Amino acid sequence: MTTHPHHLRLNTVDSQDSVRIEVHGDLDYDSADLLVEEVTARLAARPALRHLHLHCADLGGIDSMGLSALLMIGRRTTVAGVRLHLDDRPANLNRLLELTGTLDYLTAPLPTGAAETPATKGMAVRPTGPDGTT
Repeated sequence: MTTHPHHLRLNTVDSQDSVRIEVHGDLDYDSADLLVEEVTARLAARPALRHLHLHCADLGGIDSMGLSALLMIGRRTTVAGVRLHLDDRPANLNRLLELTGTLDYLTAPLPTGAAETPATKGMAVRPTGPDGTT
């Protein structure tokens, strides 16, 4: 049996209004679903959650599926009204997020007093424009 040396491991720490998930290893095609499932389970279990911290200091490689997982997590936290934090980002993650134009999208604070439409009533919306406008 062969083991992948950079297999994804997650350590989760809950506090009163936040969850911290430490990401260790590669976030890629083989492992991206694991992180999305963990985040989804935490969001479902904690309706009063205000902050989700993904601690990325020990993140290894990240591919397009890893980026897709982060974008999915961004959408799910937005719908839940939870602020997503990508803490201690390594250089390779910063570079990928900057090249794809997703750094500001994933790390922007949830706006207060955003206009509600029937489609967004009751949910927070992150800015979509490059200048922080919706």
